[in-house]
Amino acid sequence: MVRRLLKVIIIILLIAVIVSLFSGLIFLFKDSDRTDSKRTLYALGVRITLAALLLATMFYGFYTGELRLGTNAPWHAREAPEPPNDP
Repeated sequence: MVRRLLKVIIIILLIAVIVSLFSGLIFLFKDSDRTDSKRTLYALGVRITLAALLLATMFYGFYTGELRLGTNAPWHAREAPEPPNDP
């Protein structure tokens, strides 16, 4: 249950980072003629904060053992076929 919740939080944070990236791009183009606009800077701050939260969540998952590298992939559960016997 905790592993699934942790994966959902990671996916939500990753999507939020991507949305923040594109919002910063839109603000950059829309506010290119305005010198007093700080929306791009704020989008960068939000993106950095979300990325830090994403990294902290992933480190927490690896530290507690809820996330593992490569050992819980779906293709690792399959048995390898036995090699044919050649006399």
